[in-house]
Amino acid sequence: MFTKFLFTVVLIDTVSRCTYCQVEHKFFRRDYAYIDDTGSFYKVHTLHKTWEEAKIKCELEGASLFYPEDDDEAAAVISYWNVTQPLFQWVFIGVADWNVKEVFETIDGRPISNVYDNWGYGEPNNGGGIEGCVILRKDGTLNDDKCENKYPFICKKTLATLQWNSQCNMPDSDYVYSEQHARCYKFHLTPRNWTDAHAVCNAEQSYLAVINSEGERAHLVDITAAAPKDTVVGDYLRGGVHLGFQNKKGWVTVKGVPLHLSGYSRWAYGQPDGGGNELCGSMFFSGELNDIGCFHKMFFICEHEVQILTEDIKYKFGEDDKNINDTLIKVFGKPPGQP
Repeated sequence: MFTKFLFTVVLIDTVSRCTYCQVEHKFFRRDYAYIDDTGSFYKVHTLHKTWEEAKIKCELEGASLFYPEDDDEAAAVISYWNVTQPLFQWVFIGVADWNVKEVFETIDGRPISNVYDNWGYGEPNNGGGIEGCVILRKDGTLNDDKCENKYPFICKKTLATLQWNSQCNMPDSDYVYSEQHARCYKFHLTPRNWTDAHAVCNAEQSYLAVINSEGERAHLVDITAAAPKDTVVGDYLRGGVHLGFQNKKGWVTVKGVPLHLSGYSRWAYGQPDGGGNELCGSMFFSGELNDIGCFHKMFFICEHEVQILTEDIKYKFGEDDKNINDTLIKVFGKPPGQP
C-alpha cells in the first residue's frame, strides 16, 4: 500500500509539473526547434513533397504548413533554415490559390496581403496557367509554382496554441492512457491503407499498435467497440483494424520482433490464408489476428509508449530533476512504462 501511495504521489507531482513544462521549457517535439523571437517551433522537412502532401504532413505532426506573418518572422526562419539546411534554395509555404484561381490565401484563409507578401520581381505570374502554390526563396522573395512539384517545406507550431496531454507526455489530446499497460492508444476513424496508417502513427511519435498480451488484446477490443465506427461512411473494409505487424519473409511486428515471440499471436480460424497477396496485419473486431492486402483501407490504432518519468523528464527539467526517476526505479525496480 505504501509503495502504491508513493508512486501515486510522485506521479501526480511529476504530471502536474509536466502539464505546463511545454510552456515553461518551450518544448513541443524533439524534432522541432523553438525560436524565441517568434514564439513558435519550426521543423525543416528534408523529404520533398507536393504542396498538399506537405500540408498534410505538418497537420499529422500537430503543426501547420509555415508561412511568414511578417518581415521579422521571415528573417528569423530564413536564418534558422540557413543554419540547418543551407543547401535548400526554396521551400513550400502555407499559401496557395486553393479557393479561387489566382487569389492567394494562407492555409487558414487570410489574404496574403495581410501577412508577408514580398513577391519576387514579376511574381506571381501563374506561368503556363498551372502555378497555384507559393514557395519562399532563400533571399526572402515569394514565387508561385506548381503545386504538384516536390520541394522541402517547413512546419510551424506556435507556443500559444500548444496543449499537452500530461498522461501520455505528448502534444496530442486524442491519445488515452491505459494504466494497466502503461501506454497510450488512439483509435483512428479515418480509414487508410496499412502503409499510410503506419506513416500517420509515426508522424504522431507513435506506431501501429502491437499486441503483447491477452490483456492488451482485450483492451484493444474494448477501444474498438467504444469507437463511433458506424458513423463513418465511405469505401473501406469493415470488421477489422490495421495493427503493427507484416509478412517480411515471416510475420514480424513493426518493432522487429517475430510475431510468435511478441506475446500474442492468436490467428482467427483459417488465418493467415492470403499467401503473397495479403502481407499486412490486422485484427478482427473480436481480437483475432488476420492477414490482409496492404492496399485495403481500414480503421487503425496507434500506440504510444509513455516516457513521462524517464529521459524526457531530464530533457525538460534538467539533470537536477532526475531524482524523480531514480526514486521510482528504487521503488519499482524499473521506470514506469517498461515491461
